[in-house]
Parts: sequence; structure tokens; C-alpha cells
Amino acid sequence: MKILVTGGAGFIGSAVIRHIIKNTNDSVINVDKLTYAGNLESLVSIAASERYAFEQVDICDRAELNRVFSQHQPDAVMHLAAESHVDRSITGPADFIQTNIVGTYTLLEATRNYWNELDAERKSSFRFHHISTDEVYGDLPHPDEVQDTDELTLFTETTPYAPSSPYSASKASSDHLVRAWLRTYGLPTIVTNCSNNYGPYHFPEKLIPLVILNALEGKPLPIYGKGDQIRDWLYVEDHARALYKVVTEGKVGETYNIGGHNEKRNLEVVQTICSILDSLVPKATPYAEQITYVTDRPGHDRRYAIDASKMSTELDWKPQETFETGLHKTVEWYLANHEWCQHVQDGTYQRERLGI
Repeated sequence: MKILVTGGAGFIGSAVIRHIIKNTNDSVINVDKLTYAGNLESLVSIAASERYAFEQVDICDRAELNRVFSQHQPDAVMHLAAESHVDRSITGPADFIQTNIVGTYTLLEATRNYWNELDAERKSSFRFHHISTDEVYGDLPHPDEVQDTDELTLFTETTPYAPSSPYSASKASSDHLVRAWLRTYGLPTIVTNCSNNYGPYHFPEKLIPLVILNALEGKPLPIYGKGDQIRDWLYVEDHARALYKVVTEGKVGETYNIGGHNEKRNLEVVQTICSILDSLVPKATPYAEQITYVTDRPGHDRRYAIDASKMSTELDWKPQETFETGLHKTVEWYLANHEWCQHVQDGTYQRERLGI
């Protein structure tokens, strides 16, 4: 099987490619524009494989997409290319509209054109797997705001969409486009919505790598508001396993929610990182003393939590890492990979606050 992965130099995309090349006999074509968050150093371990190819292509460039499809003849598409940071979407939403909506439309049309020309057997087995986020659902009741714990619901595959930020609105739009291309044109699509990912090779604008690197450099560890926002955390390598299961075993037209079953308050996440660093890299004062509280971002969702039971019952997947084991592995990886961290910050982002 030959899989075209968009955004394969990004955080989740690179994890997917490493998983496929290391654990299967399938081939991968990595299509990535190489924006600030795309880094080919994340793929050094598999770059020499004969089953791996890289194409530096913008998914908004239809002519180049047509060339890639014609040249490589993929059997499936895993679409991960996206602008993905909420704070950046608040500061500059235009890039999110262009990449996440226009880019997805352009990719769908290039895929449809290619798919229509396949023979009957390849056409029926072809898959377009769109990777999305739980943020399209909006937020959930927070335990501090309800009297009955029965009100603490989870996101399911049928939860109505209610995006809160330019980022989540753009991803919701792309989800709808993908489903429309199935219903209108018959393109065999599948959608997955995941919870917050973390792990190795994560660009340091996101909470966990930002806190790790700031802590090590003695910088403030910023907490939005009171730090009581709750997220469900998913180790990126668990997510990569799930995504491969979906593209190879998932049912056309279905949506699958992928979560880690790890609801944690942001403050708890930061405190846990500090505790791990106190153990691994002790210093005179506890790292938690670097925690600082800053003004919350506009429209900040209060709680996300995913019901991943469909993945478990239909595709026999469940996360292998607990939050504690995954976070310990993540901290250890950043401690051992200072060079990657330095190279990935090319001057466009120096861990300043975005989205004010």
C-alpha cells in the first residue's frame, strides 16, 4: 500500500510516517510545504528508507498536487496538513482559512480527479482519511460549574459542532467539506477527531514543550487564567497507531474519535512537568516556583474530553501510554534532544505569547 501523507513534516504527521515505515511494509509520500512548524529533522530516522519519498508542495497548489498524484499513484491519502495553533489563529486567522479550508478543498478536488481515473478495484479500495480535532465540538461542562457529575459528558462522534476559535472553525469547515465530497461525489472519505496530542518532536509553541523548555532555561511558566481548563491528553505515538488503523481498517463514511482517557487541568499538567524535572534535573529551587498566571485568551474553551469507545470496540485500539508514562517519556526526549529544539526555532517563534 502506498499512502500520501500531507503535513508529514509536522508533529503528528511525522509520528504517523515514522510508525508506518518502522512497523509496516507500506510506502509513504510526504507532502509538506515546510512552514515554521514543519521540520524534516523529525524524520531523520526513516529518511533513507526506499519506501519513503518527500515532496515540498503546498496543498493549495493544484497543479503540483496533480503532478504528485500522477507520479506517485497513492492508494490512500492521510490529510494532516493544517495550521493548528489556537493562539496563532486569533492573531492571524487568514492563514487558517487558506490552509485548512481552501487547502482541504484543493486537495479534495485533486484527489477526486485522480480517484476517478483509477480502475474499479483500486477505486473501491482507495481511502481519503481526514485528520481533525475535538475542538470542532466546542467545549463541555466543567466540574467546577456543575452540581451533578452526570452532567460531565464526553464528546462522541455525534456531538454537534460548536467551534469557538478561528482555528476550530476552520477545521470544522474542512470536516464538512470532506463529508460533502463523499455524499456528493462518492469519494471514499473517513474523518477522525482527536484530543490534545503531546510527545517527542512537538513544536514549542504548544503547552507541554513550551513549559519544558522554559523551565530548563529558568523562564516563567505561563498559565492562562487560573489554569483550570481541562484537556484530554493523547500520546502522539498512540495517536499514530490509531490513525493507521483507521486508514487501513476503518469504514468509509464513518467518524472515529481518538482520545487518551487522560483529563487533566492545565495547572496540573504544568505541575507534573515541574515534578518530573525536579527529579531528573534538580536545581536549588523547585521548578514550580517559575509558574506565573497570565490573562486568559479570548474564548478559551473550558473542557475537552473524548469518548473513544468506538475506536476500541470497532477497531480494537486503545492507548498504550498513561498520561504519567507518556509525559515522563516526553520530558526525557526533550532533555536528550537540545539540538532538535534549537534547530526547529528558526527565528520566527521564540516562545513569546501569541493570540492576545
